[in-house]
Amino acid sequence: MRVLLIEDDSATAQSIELMLKSESFNVYTTDLGEEGVDLGKLYDYDIILLDLNLPDMSGYEVLRTLRLSKVKTPILILSGLAGIEDKVRGLGFGADDYMTKPFSMEELLLRINAVLRRTSGMKDDSKEEFQLGKYVFDSKKQQLIDGEKVLKLTTKESELLKLLCNNANEVLERNLALKTIWSDDNYFNARSMDVYITKLRKHLKDEPSIEIINVHGRGYKLLI
Repeated sequence: MRVLLIEDDSATAQSIELMLKSESFNVYTTDLGEEGVDLGKLYDYDIILLDLNLPDMSGYEVLRTLRLSKVKTPILILSGLAGIEDKVRGLGFGADDYMTKPFSMEELLLRINAVLRRTSGMKDDSKEEFQLGKYVFDSKKQQLIDGEKVLKLTTKESELLKLLCNNANEVLERNLALKTIWSDDNYFNARSMDVYITKLRKHLKDEPSIEIINVHGRGYKLLI
């Protein structure tokens, strides 16, 4: 299960991360609303945990932007605002539940599981197959297919190629890709991603119409 946590209080974020990871969730965290919007649109999470008091933009605006962008991922608001008007506004903008701080980790886990049960089967299936020139990329099976030739990709190769395909002919921001796949945009993960980009280029080298280019200071772009 993939969880996107948008929370600017570091102590709260750390407590939630530790609890969820102990329950075998994969947690991706940001303290900025704008980055949360980008991550929410970029990748398919099972649930988004959203604080309303963010430093760069209102949590309500994050919620509204995601829903206007047709992001259907379940969203659970975490907020110190306990007024009825706040809850009505959040749920009216498209949140699936609203929790008032402070709360126990046990209750948060129960709420998350309840939201996931209610919304299971409601999300659209994400695209799994992509045409890359003469290749067919099957992200579910982690295969790059060329006629009768089948190349088995590693999990990281498949996740990275799927991100590139979902953003074909657009810039895939480096830090967003790192946080989505590696959960952290530190130096060592960045070097690791460079290695996987090199591997993907080698896998696709026999198709001249497909190219992964560097975009200086930003990230990568898959040209189709």
